[in-house]
Amino acid sequence: MKITAKMAFFSLAATLAYLGLAVLGLGGLAAFFSHPALVVIALSTFVMSAVALFTEGNLSPGEREDRANRWVLPAFGLIGLLAAFLPAYTDRLDVWTFGGEGVRWLGVALFIVGGALRIWPVFVLGNRFSGLVAIQPGHTLVTDGIYRTLRNPSYLGLLINSLGWALAFRSSVGVLLTLLTLLPLIARIRAEETLLHTQFGSEYEAYCSRTWRLIPGLY
Repeated sequence: MKITAKMAFFSLAATLAYLGLAVLGLGGLAAFFSHPALVVIALSTFVMSAVALFTEGNLSPGEREDRANRWVLPAFGLIGLLAAFLPAYTDRLDVWTFGGEGVRWLGVALFIVGGALRIWPVFVLGNRFSGLVAIQPGHTLVTDGIYRTLRNPSYLGLLINSLGWALAFRSSVGVLLTLLTLLPLIARIRAEETLLHTQFGSEYEAYCSRTWRLIPGLY
């Protein structure tokens, strides 16, 4: 995939805006970067944003799209904005916080692992990975590798990444926002499953019968 200056600019701007909300919530650059764990969080965010530029993820409606599911995009956006600011803000006020530096570093580990799990499947799917619930031209069903036992590894990565961010600020509010993410996420998963079942029929049914939706051994 060719990376354009426009793509790089918007990726950098979005990353700076997201981290900027956290810096604002925590009370400024000095307060934010006084925590080594948050320094790693910031660096990891820039690295993940840069790596994501090399994927073929898109917002294409493809050959067929479930437009009724588009409501999840602003829902994710709103939760994301709240998650960027509120955990840092409650950390600054020391309200609804828990633990100490150990919790922060646990958050860093989960943030990085979740981010990697979020991005890896996007490389695997290529242009079949869309921000919309859609069937792309030449769409085929991937059932091996990271998809052998789990149908939505990237979404699991998103949840782990979000939880890591919350823990990096020791924030109960951040944990609640991660749980809130489940509502649009499960709605999106169900919409995708319906569309894939319509497209692939018995092949998709067989795949579902031997895999987990989101969390191995649980759901």
